[in-house]
Amino acid sequence: MSVFIIAEAGVNHNGSIKVAKKLIDVASDAGADAIKFQTFKSENIVTKYAPKANYQKITTDKKLSQLNMLKKLELSFNNHKKLIDYCKKRKIMFLSSPFDLESIDLLNQLGLKIFKIPSGEITNILYLRYIGRLKKKIILSTGMSNIKEIKNALKILNNSGTPKKNITVLHANTQYPTPMHDVNLNAMVTIGKKLKVKIGYSDHTLGIEVDIAAVAMGATCIEKHFTLNHKMVGPDHKASLEPRQLKEMINSIRNIEMALGSNVKKSTESEKSNIKIIRKSIVSNSIIKKGEILNENNITVKRPGNGISPMKWDRFIGTRAKKNYKKDELI
Repeated sequence: MSVFIIAEAGVNHNGSIKVAKKLIDVASDAGADAIKFQTFKSENIVTKYAPKANYQKITTDKKLSQLNMLKKLELSFNNHKKLIDYCKKRKIMFLSSPFDLESIDLLNQLGLKIFKIPSGEITNILYLRYIGRLKKKIILSTGMSNIKEIKNALKILNNSGTPKKNITVLHANTQYPTPMHDVNLNAMVTIGKKLKVKIGYSDHTLGIEVDIAAVAMGATCIEKHFTLNHKMVGPDHKASLEPRQLKEMINSIRNIEMALGSNVKKSTESEKSNIKIIRKSIVSNSIIKKGEILNENNITVKRPGNGISPMKWDRFIGTRAKKNYKKDELI
């Protein structure tokens, strides 16, 4: 099954439907399977006293509270519909992470088949129960969490009506950008082994190499932030890929998918013609007369490989030549 690649637009539209459509164009042109936005009512998710994260303080107006910052980044119901229609036109799946119960209802009303749970909701039992009752496919991000918290979240989703087979768990780190020493990609494999779920990776590092490594390690889903220009004003632009980098990442992942192949070790179609050229055969090492005993002095092993395999060497030592041989002639 092909790796499901989500181009995470998030709030990088800066509240502009025009910018959001440009992001859809970029994601579609790059070959992503889906583009994901964020759906929230600011008043439902933060208090007026909630501080901004350190990376948000650096990348946004210091005077703005988290509430006011988020207010500028909301997408209306009508704008959701416009973006869904535009995604259909560009042949790319529309996804969005709901951050509150009202937003879950909104996305369900809009007909979304897959729901992406952001890392911050993994300990929100009310949210998990609410989304679990929908019995949709779920992608669960696990930034800041440990195995026990992930296990508990899965249990709540299962008990609410969503079977484990419908859930993909993404290893993640919520620091923007994530330092390499904190990626801990092996934890993604641990999640899959211990919890028996499909695994993936939601990446906030600056490059693309970790995403490629994740695919090689068994990720079935990759999510990566992107922007039109990382110099744009907003909380996530600086830790996002630009269009050229997004395309490079997706092309690299598709190449790695092909390179991974199957579990069967065998000669491939492309190398079969090399067998006769590169392998070796048993050949005469000198002039040999008919009836002469073959031994380690008068026969040897050389290319090409279209004669008798050297693996049959022991069968021929001590036998008599059935014909005359010139030097370097296939036995």
